[in-house]
Amino acid sequence: MCRTSIYEARNNFSNLVKLAESGEPVELTRYDKPVAVIISYEEYEKREEKPSLIEKLELLKKEYADVLDNEGIPLPKKVYPDPNRVIFEE
Repeated sequence: MCRTSIYEARNNFSNLVKLAESGEPVELTRYDKPVAVIISYEEYEKREEKPSLIEKLELLKKEYADVLDNEGIPLPKKVYPDPNRVIFEE
């Protein structure tokens, strides 16, 4: 993966697009932190075919509907003490 700053990308945008078209993603940074990626349209289309996180969660919810019973995951009845809470005894 090629990495460049946004400032440098402005001056070399067409070259970076050509790199992305050839299959190499280009990471854009601001103050050395990644902020965006340029990828080919073909790669973008491949990513679009994958289900979103919400769709995946909906599928799991349907698959485990009998376990979840529309109330979430059943929790044990026992109450566990908070390990961060200090109780002083007299």
